Amino acid sequence: MTAITKPAHQKELFGHPVGLYILFFTEMWERFSYYGMRAILVLYLVAKTTEDNPGLGWTNGEALALYGWYTMLVYVASIPGGWIADKFLGQKKSVLVGGILLVIGHSVLAIEEMWAFYSGLGFIIAGVGMLKPNISTMVGGLYKQGDIRRDKGFTIFYIGINVGAFLSSLIVGTVGEVYGWHYGFGLAGIGMALGLAQYLVGQKYLKRVGNFLGSSEVASEKEALNKPLTKIEKDRIVVLFISFILVIVFWGAFEQAGGLMNIYASEKTNRILSFSLPFIGNEIPASWFQSLNAMFIIFLGTSVAGYWATRKLKGKLSTGLFKMILGLIIMGTGFFFMSAAAGEYNSDGSSAMYWLVLAYLFHTVGELCISPVALSYITKLAPLKYGSFMMGIYFAMTGFGNKVAGWLGESASEFGEFAVFTGIAVFCIAFGALVMLFRKKLEALTHGAEDDEHEMTAEETA
Repeated sequence: MTAITKPAHQKELFGHPVGLYILFFTEMWERFSYYGMRAILVLYLVAKTTEDNPGLGWTNGEALALYGWYTMLVYVASIPGGWIADKFLGQKKSVLVGGILLVIGHSVLAIEEMWAFYSGLGFIIAGVGMLKPNISTMVGGLYKQGDIRRDKGFTIFYIGINVGAFLSSLIVGTVGEVYGWHYGFGLAGIGMALGLAQYLVGQKYLKRVGNFLGSSEVASEKEALNKPLTKIEKDRIVVLFISFILVIVFWGAFEQAGGLMNIYASEKTNRILSFSLPFIGNEIPASWFQSLNAMFIIFLGTSVAGYWATRKLKGKLSTGLFKMILGLIIMGTGFFFMSAAAGEYNSDGSSAMYWLVLAYLFHTVGELCISPVALSYITKLAPLKYGSFMMGIYFAMTGFGNKVAGWLGESASEFGEFAVFTGIAVFCIAFGALVMLFRKKLEALTHGAEDDEHEMTAEETA
């Protein structure tokens, strides 16, 4: 048999294109900066101005309102970010522009002035909008249609997101809470600068992905840019938009992590240990609980992806839509543990840490069934010329979910945490079950987009 020599952009590592790992580390550092800042944002807003580490002294309601608007706008900005990539720059250059804007934004946040606070948030919103949808679209571009490795590749990429989130919650969270909020913001900026540097160094492995279609010399790509949408493509877009409703519901619940659950960990959870830890003593910082989700993803990510791939190869039910519906139901179930925590607090005046741990475990398994799967699903169903734009809409739906999370968090002051957590659990499970009833009809509209997935030979991937 003749050996197949692959060009540089096709080199593989651990069974996947090397370019995947370039994007992995870029996204890892971007998420380090974003989640690090997010872990301390609400805590900074509600910290009293008279404390040793003074914050802005806002009420919980005011802080959660800003948190909801900010996290919504971060993801809604993905729509113009995706459109700019599709129409003018291509994904590769758009990621570069986004990275630069993020470095500026996090650096400005380190300045202790209100103009810097709002300006920094503005730069971060624009930067995430340019980077987030386009780097995800580039991951899909590394794999040919029908390559069963695509879902696994997105899960590996997703693990990169959560390595960054895990490290940032511990490192940036500790620096922000213990040494000063603005030191934490500045540290997040350093992380993004590292991500931007390695993205530039790794360009040789990304030569054939993320380029602007308008300047493409590939005939099929040029044709896709000018050709009207077919009925099959229109049907697939319909399915995508319906799946986006699942996304809004999921993130509306899940994003209580950075808001209501973050405040709950800080104010109503017994975080005292019977022993001391270096640098922090015997009280666990509230921001550390933000790292649980990321830690669980790192440990469980490849196992969950491998489970679904094995089911697919055995011919068992494992469609993207089924996985997303199941993910919503599992995540919703996790909120019953927060109901138990709230019940314990109402009776004893404090709640145990293990309720948060169990809630984050279920939330993580649900997330692994919906979030990386949704990213992969979009690259399978979206028309080529609208790839980044549809990815941008997905992240915008994530943003709307974040805003819903803010509204729900604010409602706790009126209805109480027990009612809010229980209501979220019941609604997510019921909504997931409702969509499951229509799953087969919806999957028929994909026109077999996932039917031909298989393990590809070296000749096919070359």
